[in-house]
Amino acid sequence: SVGPAAAVFLLLARMLQGLSVGGEYGTSATYMSEVAIKGRRGFFASFQYVTLIGGQLLASLVLVCLQAVLTSEQLTAWGWRIPFFIGAGLAIVALYLRRSLAETKEAGHEKEAGTFGELAKYWRAFCVVLAFTAGGSLSFYTFTTYMQKYLVNTAGMPKTSASQVMTWVLLVYMLIQPIFGALSDKIGRKTNMII
Repeated sequence: SVGPAAAVFLLLARMLQGLSVGGEYGTSATYMSEVAIKGRRGFFASFQYVTLIGGQLLASLVLVCLQAVLTSEQLTAWGWRIPFFIGAGLAIVALYLRRSLAETKEAGHEKEAGTFGELAKYWRAFCVVLAFTAGGSLSFYTFTTYMQKYLVNTAGMPKTSASQVMTWVLLVYMLIQPIFGALSDKIGRKTNMII
């Protein structure tokens, strides 16, 4: 009803969401590693992806349920708003949980960590981490987010079938994360990444 402003508002909301997720991603990975039992960091840190994929799985389940209950016209007219309201409610819960976490025992020992001087000092390690992160993020989001659009738009699969397939795929993908996290504790992170 607001015309082109709707697209602008949606874009701004998605950008804000992206900044929020991006800002929390590294800190949550660090937190999971710091609270882990010695020798089990890979297993504990894998639960970051379990929750990330779990969120996408819940979103996919909501879509499957909406597609089963609503007609295509109802989904287009007003049904698409339902996941946004669910997400807004869950964002409040996440904010509460985030604010109630206690600092880890390693907090307060930052020294020069996070400064541009340290970044310049270890520029090669920074570039390696950047490349791994970019490559991993590209494959992760291609698989978990774009694949459903690919199945519909390129492979010609019906939307409801693609939603159901991706729901099952995300469930399996979520369940194997701790297995590979535990494997990295046994064989090492580098070997695990190469595999």
